[in-house]
Amino acid sequence: MKKPLILLTNDDGITAPGLRSLIQFMKEIADVVVVAPDSPQSGMGHAITIDNTLYSKKVIIDKEKGAPLEYSCSGTPADCVKLGLQEILNKRPDMVVSGINHGSNSSINVIYSGTMSAAIEAGIEGIPAIGFSLCDYAWNADFSAVGDFAKKIVLEALKNGIPSGTVLNVNIPKTDGLPPKGIKVCRQAKANWKERFDKRTSPTGKEYYWLTGEFELLDKGEDTDEHALSQGYISMVPTQFDLTAHHTIQHINNWHLNE
Repeated sequence: MKKPLILLTNDDGITAPGLRSLIQFMKEIADVVVVAPDSPQSGMGHAITIDNTLYSKKVIIDKEKGAPLEYSCSGTPADCVKLGLQEILNKRPDMVVSGINHGSNSSINVIYSGTMSAAIEAGIEGIPAIGFSLCDYAWNADFSAVGDFAKKIVLEALKNGIPSGTVLNVNIPKTDGLPPKGIKVCRQAKANWKERFDKRTSPTGKEYYWLTGEFELLDKGEDTDEHALSQGYISMVPTQFDLTAHHTIQHINNWHLNE
């Protein structure tokens, strides 16, 4: 049987261990082409390059036999998907898979995530897409327990389809070498970041700021991604990119806007 074609990308950069692991997992079930940033792009959200030049080149990182085609891109994760679909691939892929991100993209983190914005960009183009993240920020994080689950999720999505206007946000708990307990389909937990800026002074006397903060969970529900992850389960949140707050339209229509 002909293998599906999957476009891979990430936001940690083309050499990141999370992406290198994802390539190995996806090669077992699909033909793979990689278009990923040439440097880390974490926290870029859905930024795209519109006022600067964009560069891409073919690269060889894995020299083993059967290594996939890989292209580095000077832009953001969303740029990588746009470029991959419009210029690099000669046909429409069956799916776009982004990750594996070093660190959580659950709850409110999805808003800032370059990993998930790449998946959303594919979804906007009508292509099924999944973003994978491991809740471990370490560069040398252990991705070995992710493989079987990632392959299962991708195969099920290819077989059954992902509803139009939706992409999947998959987060894998850090389990210290043990496999996750399973997969739970969840809603996004309500949470926020209690942020502050650490004000510092450079050796030359110039003041600068470093953003820091603490994650604040505001949701006690047991049907959320944060709860699933805390119990050792993989969370999978169907994520839409129609940002309309449909439930508030009637309320705002009651305003006297045209009087």
